[in-house]
Amino acid sequence: MQNLAIAEVAGVLAEPARAAMCLAMIDGRAWTVGELATVAKVAPSTGSEHVAKLVEAGFVETLRQGRHRYIRIADPKVAELIEHLAEHAEQRPQAGLKASLRAQRLAAARTCYDHLAGRLGVALRAGMIDTGLIDTSAGLAITETGQRVLRDIGVTTGPTHGRPLLRECLDWTERREHLGGALAAALLDRALRAHWLARGDDRAIRIRPAAREPLAILGVDVDQVSESLASSRA
Repeated sequence: MQNLAIAEVAGVLAEPARAAMCLAMIDGRAWTVGELATVAKVAPSTGSEHVAKLVEAGFVETLRQGRHRYIRIADPKVAELIEHLAEHAEQRPQAGLKASLRAQRLAAARTCYDHLAGRLGVALRAGMIDTGLIDTSAGLAITETGQRVLRDIGVTTGPTHGRPLLRECLDWTERREHLGGALAAALLDRALRAHWLARGDDRAIRIRPAAREPLAILGVDVDQVSESLASSRA
C-alpha cells in the first residue's frame, strides 16, 4: 500500500463496491475482475474501473496466468487494515437471523487473509503452545519439536520475503491472539489442500473428518471445536 493520507485511504474504501471487493479478497485468494464485479454487484466494466483504482492505490496487485488476469491483496498489511475495519462493522448489532448466523460462523472459524482466525484459530495457537510446538518465552518461536511435527504433517514454508515466520494477531471476535505470519499461512494452505478444512461462504471455515488426527497432533481438540462450530450453525 502506498503512503496514502488517512483521508485518501478512507476515500478508496468509502465506495461500497470497492469495500466489498476488498472484503472478499481478504480470504487470501486471487479473484478475477468478473468475480469481484459480481461480489460488488456492479457491471464488469464498472468493476474494472474500481479494480484500477485499487491497483493505483496499492491495495491490490494484478497477476497474469496465460490469458487470465487475477487480482489479490497486495500486502498482508492491507489485509490487516480491511480486517480491522470489518471488525468495527461486525460489532454493530446484527439485523435479522441470516446476518446473525453469518456472524456466528465467522466467529467460530474463518480466514484472516491467509491464516486461521476465530475460535478455531485461537485454539490452534493455544494447542501448539501447550504441546511445546511453539515457545513464547521470547516472543513467538517454533521449537525443534514443532519443526519436526510440522514437517511430518507436510507443512513447509518457502521464502518469506521479509515476512515474520510467526506473529501474534489479535482476534477481534475472541479478544485473544491467533497465529499470523508465513508459517500460519503455510499451515492453512496445507489444511485446505489436504481437505482437513474447507472454505465456506464469507471466509467461513468448516472442519472436515480428516482433520481429527492432524489437529490433535497440533494440540486441538476437534470435538470441542466442532461443538462450537455446530452451535454457530444451529
